[in-house]
Amino acid sequence: MTRTPPSSRTSTHRIRRPLAFGLVAVLAALVVTLGHPLLKPSSDTDSGSESGSGSGSAMPGRGSSVRPPAPSLPDRAPPDSSQQQRRGALDEADGVVPDGVTVLDDDVPAVAKLDADLLAALRRAAPEAADDGVVFTVNSGWRSPEYQNQLLRKAVAEYGSEAEAARWVATATTSPHVSGDAVDIGPDEATAWLAEHGAAYGLCRIYRNEPWHFELRTDAPDRGCPRGYADPTQDPRMRP
Repeated sequence: MTRTPPSSRTSTHRIRRPLAFGLVAVLAALVVTLGHPLLKPSSDTDSGSESGSGSGSAMPGRGSSVRPPAPSLPDRAPPDSSQQQRRGALDEADGVVPDGVTVLDDDVPAVAKLDADLLAALRRAAPEAADDGVVFTVNSGWRSPEYQNQLLRKAVAEYGSEAEAARWVATATTSPHVSGDAVDIGPDEATAWLAEHGAAYGLCRIYRNEPWHFELRTDAPDRGCPRGYADPTQDPRMRP
């Protein structure tokens, strides 16, 4: 067996030792690289979104120097609720009529505050109409002066002038609704029934442009209803 000289073994060990150290270093670097995920750079949205004070938009992330936008403000403050009430929050006490009210509803002021004779005539006619399958619905009856004035203002705005509005809505001082002497009846079947049979009960159409408007004429059962006016402007009662 040939033995390697000592000087030769020493040289081989000197060569292998640096190679081993190099391989260990490379393996260590690979372990570090593969064993730890890359760190993400910080972002304004990484910390999640938080609601601003009423704005509903996302807030920037923690540590960001960007400030959230200030919540937008309305151009004008909303109207004061007390002002709205003073402007015209009318209700049943003023004669506003809920849906489905009939001439038999005593708990509704628009019906209960009608002239007693007019209301009695309506209630005498109602059962006869019911036998024909017709129900008298009250669309409007007694009205407060405030309600009447509101209706007149709306009519002026809609028709463009007081003169044109007067063909449809009277003033609070002349309206038979305010005095409880008029009632607006619906639906069309009811107004048609009253046009044919109402005179027998003293119930008459007064204005040709308002087929729903009825008043009491006590001599109508004997003489029939008088010829109606074209519109309220032709009615002497509407003149100041």
